[in-house]
Amino acid sequence: MRNYDLITPEGTKDLLFGECIIRREVEKKLMGLYLSRGYSEMITPGLEFFDVFNLNSQYFPQENMYKLTDAKGRLLVMRPDSTMPIARVVATRLKDAVLPLKFCYDQTVYRTEPALKGRSDEIVQTGIELIGSELKIADLEVISAAIDSLRAMGMPFSLEIGSIGIFRALVAKLDVSDHMKEKIRRRIEMKNFPALNDLLDSIGSSPVITALKKLPALFGGEEVFEKAEELMSDDNITGLLEELRGIYHDAVEMCGEGGEITVDLGLVNKTDYYTGLIIKGYLQGHGEEVLSGGRYDKLISEFGYDVPAVGFAVNVNAITKIIEKHGELPKIPTADAVVFAEEGYEAEAFKAAASLREQGMIVENALFTDLDSAREYAVERRIPKFIVIGEDSKEALL
Repeated sequence: MRNYDLITPEGTKDLLFGECIIRREVEKKLMGLYLSRGYSEMITPGLEFFDVFNLNSQYFPQENMYKLTDAKGRLLVMRPDSTMPIARVVATRLKDAVLPLKFCYDQTVYRTEPALKGRSDEIVQTGIELIGSELKIADLEVISAAIDSLRAMGMPFSLEIGSIGIFRALVAKLDVSDHMKEKIRRRIEMKNFPALNDLLDSIGSSPVITALKKLPALFGGEEVFEKAEELMSDDNITGLLEELRGIYHDAVEMCGEGGEITVDLGLVNKTDYYTGLIIKGYLQGHGEEVLSGGRYDKLISEFGYDVPAVGFAVNVNAITKIIEKHGELPKIPTADAVVFAEEGYEAEAFKAAASLREQGMIVENALFTDLDSAREYAVERRIPKFIVIGEDSKEALL
């Protein structure tokens, strides 16, 4: 008995007509933007060996990956992330390439999180990776590209910047297990103040505990740095704050009108291969981020090549939904003409249609054997021009 032959799996959906047009337009805008900035496209396999994502630092829990086996019994996964496969390529095929390397991509990732309602398990991501520079100018390059990506969507946007290094410097001072540090991180990421306070109170009381309690509330503009400096006197953290302050000022200057740049010291992404700068982008009217990324200087070293990197990914699915919400779906392009072939003149009809397409027209070949049915089809589809190819070829406006 077939129970699932008429539906799609959870976390997936069919896209029809106008939805497809919106998605392709978003992808085209973003990829055009990245190519114009000197990034080269890379496409990695949709299937990867499980080992690519099962490194010493397990960035993706295996329960969130779609798994299968190949003909030899080896464990594979549907690609849950684009950055790690690119890291694999850089550490193998491009290990001797001149740095920096600049890549862009437009491909689908697959993740499953059953606890999330309305989730997408099949996500189209378009993004960039800048490999081989640890300089501030590389961070600013990625931030500039992120601002341009959000601005290209034609609606108000905001970009949040933070540094995972500040959180890591604080928790490093706590005498607790890695499991406890992860629990703290999750509560900060969720900005769950009551649960965070209860958890930290169970550890004790210290200036570090106080700073961690306030970390998710350190959100805003220039004043964030002043508040943070009052809470954190460590020289290392002070240096990280000064570095982030400089990036923030440059980002504000680059942003201009139509967007907002904010600082959020509570940005502690779940994908914890990030080592420094973290960015998240939002479009007006959508509560979840549509762009996320940051600096990941240690990830590629786990593949055997120690080189810094920074990048981001745009959630094309989310942007498509926002555009659909803000306006009507685009109209499906209508054919400019229909070409009908009388019996024995089919080849000539196809040649005539091809000639018209070369002139930039959208032309259909009528898939009917009688003239009346073909003409009725053209009227119903509101196709303005009707062309008959036969002994007495003729053209008419409908």
